[in-house]
Amino acid sequence: MDAFKNDFRCITMDQRNASGGESTGPIPVDDPWGAFADDQLGLMDHLGIRQFFFMGYCIGGPFAMKLMERAPQRVVAAVLCQPVGHRPENPDYMYNSGKNVWAKEFRERRADVPMETIEKYLHNLYRLRPDFVYSVSRDFARTCQTPMLVLPDDVAAHPLQTSIDIASLCPNAEITVFPWKDPPELKARTINRVRTFLKAHPTV
Repeated sequence: MDAFKNDFRCITMDQRNASGGESTGPIPVDDPWGAFADDQLGLMDHLGIRQFFFMGYCIGGPFAMKLMERAPQRVVAAVLCQPVGHRPENPDYMYNSGKNVWAKEFRERRADVPMETIEKYLHNLYRLRPDFVYSVSRDFARTCQTPMLVLPDDVAAHPLQTSIDIASLCPNAEITVFPWKDPPELKARTINRVRTFLKAHPTV
């Protein structure tokens, strides 16, 4: 926020049921990725914003891809920073993380939600489409015309291969060097690249 607040109107969302957040609501078991997109688009509607940039960190990468599928005319450009993705050699990493970390914290606040509901929710998030970024298919990525810039990572939840696949499949995607956080001069250049990228795709 500090890096971009002087160039753009920066909006962050208190996603419902997120760890550390204050927004609560039903667990959207049947279509969790679609529900995330509906919530995010609902916030933009509430604020009267038609077109916007989307910068997604971690799970925000799959959020971004779902938004581009759901509302391509509204997402002018996207930055996917260290996107979450499927890791074939550890296929249940995200499911287990959700169950052991997020669900544990969530149920301390919402003991009324049975564990069976949470397990089905996590199944539909991470096991229903066990590939790529979970939220959309590779076929969609090949047709997605939205300009995007990918900042890769390579930890258990953020496979480097996922970032490479996004940049390879999406026709208008670019990717930065990896790693890009060190030394500080490289990180500063990467931030400037993000700024330049976004300014090259103005909203209407």
